[in-house]
Amino acid sequence: MIKIEEMVKNLPPDLHQEVEDFIEFLINKRVQKPAGRLRQDWAGTLKDYRDKYTSLELQKKALEWRED
Repeated sequence: MIKIEEMVKNLPPDLHQEVEDFIEFLINKRVQKPAGRLRQDWAGTLKDYRDKYTSLELQKKALEWRED
């Protein structure tokens, strides 16, 4: 079985950086990012619309506002 180091040595020098980048990508893909604290600073911002819309209508409206 050929070791990775030997395979890399057999590559042209211009591909060494590509291999290194790919290895870093694989490592970063596996590393779990620590979960941040759940933000709720938006809570209550839509209370003015409570009597104008049902929850479903408000959900659709919020999607529209995000697209703007």
